[in-house]
Amino acid sequence: MEHRFLVVEAAKHVGEKVKVQGWVNVRRAHGKILFIDLRDISGIMQVVFVPSNKEVYDLAQNLRPEWVVEITGQIVKRPDQMVNEKIDTGKVELSAEGLKVLSESETLPLSIEKDGYEIGEETRMKYRYLDLRRERMKNNLIVRHKFFQFVRDFLSKEGFVEVETPMLTKSTPEGSRDFIVPSRLQPGKFYALPQSPQQYKQLLMAAGLEKYFQIAKCLRDEDMRGDRQFEHTQIDMELSFVNREDVMELNERMIITIVKKLFPEKKIQEIPFPKISYKEAMEKYNSDKPDIRKDKKDKNLLAFCWVVDFPFFEKDDEGKWTFTHNPFSAPKPEFMQDLLDKKNIGNILTTQYDITLNGSEIGGGSIRNYRPEALEAVFEIMGHKKEDIKEKFGHMLQAFSFGTPPHGGIAYGSDRFLQILLGEINIREVIAFPKTGDGRDLMMDAPSEISKKQLEELHIKIAKKPKKTFK
Repeated sequence: MEHRFLVVEAAKHVGEKVKVQGWVNVRRAHGKILFIDLRDISGIMQVVFVPSNKEVYDLAQNLRPEWVVEITGQIVKRPDQMVNEKIDTGKVELSAEGLKVLSESETLPLSIEKDGYEIGEETRMKYRYLDLRRERMKNNLIVRHKFFQFVRDFLSKEGFVEVETPMLTKSTPEGSRDFIVPSRLQPGKFYALPQSPQQYKQLLMAAGLEKYFQIAKCLRDEDMRGDRQFEHTQIDMELSFVNREDVMELNERMIITIVKKLFPEKKIQEIPFPKISYKEAMEKYNSDKPDIRKDKKDKNLLAFCWVVDFPFFEKDDEGKWTFTHNPFSAPKPEFMQDLLDKKNIGNILTTQYDITLNGSEIGGGSIRNYRPEALEAVFEIMGHKKEDIKEKFGHMLQAFSFGTPPHGGIAYGSDRFLQILLGEINIREVIAFPKTGDGRDLMMDAPSEISKKQLEELHIKIAKKPKKTFK
């Protein structure tokens, strides 16, 4: 009797005594008989309290929704007319013999019975631990777990090694704004939180790992949208001695298997995934992440597409050259000499490959520059001086001078990918503890001020904004 059964597991032990623990989902009375639906992570089971067991029955009279309880009793079959086919445990019920109240609950500040879409974001985010009790949110997190578990197993069987890379790194120009962290021991200097493990994974190729992957946290101080957060989770991988087709074949196989195993109700529109050039995508769909679904009303239709042959460079708002994806991509082989000579810049195509799904980019990668002179040429085209390049990326140039294999990889925005697979309207529905649309954590009250002592230890002063003057 010491063993705790999950309710779905307990339902299989008809005629046996069991102990279950969980939350009171619903309490109701039919005549003198008292019923509760007991909920745990596995599901719901009906529990019956009868007046003949007076002590337990009297205690059960006080039960309210969301109280946490422990119940012992016998699993019995329900009468045929009382079977509930809507739940896994609907053919049985628990005849209660013992009851302990483990924790009482005040009236919840939000309803958890429905999907929750009708509730304002601020309330849901403030009480996120309650919001996660609802069936939809619980199931989203369980699917998320299965998704990452599948990826880990798949890549491990393919010979990949999972390596964790640092969260405190160096601020370098990679496309988005860095979150920075002041150093207490090195006053006036700062770490940056990683926008991606891009440089580390290339350095792992220089180290000879050959096949690396990571379920990586990435942090970018950028404007948030329905499919974007300050921090997101990336499936990140890098491989040595590969070409573009090698990386695309492996990833296409992984995605197809994920859909078949975890989302069997979904249909992939076309296998192998179609490949279109950036030029064709813009001309035909006016987007570099085209939605190529033949039937956009079919919620279970998945139209994957590879977009290739991107321009390497584009002009920024100031008329200067900048990279379209990241500076570490290699050009297509036929454009390498133009890159090294820094000519015909607007015509250089990169080895970048993006994968899109139903009109959203879910991942992207490239074959990388692994020759020091080629990487240096990229930064020179962007207007960086040699001393600046050495300061920001000297570690990469040095690593590439010691015999680095050709390599390439890809990274997925896992949260966005899961959002589409689960049919959710917002990325926050597939993240346990997301930020609001304006970047706040209402549950933890973050960001928040820190103490004067902490500021002094970090040698930081908070500058007051000058008051506006009106003439």
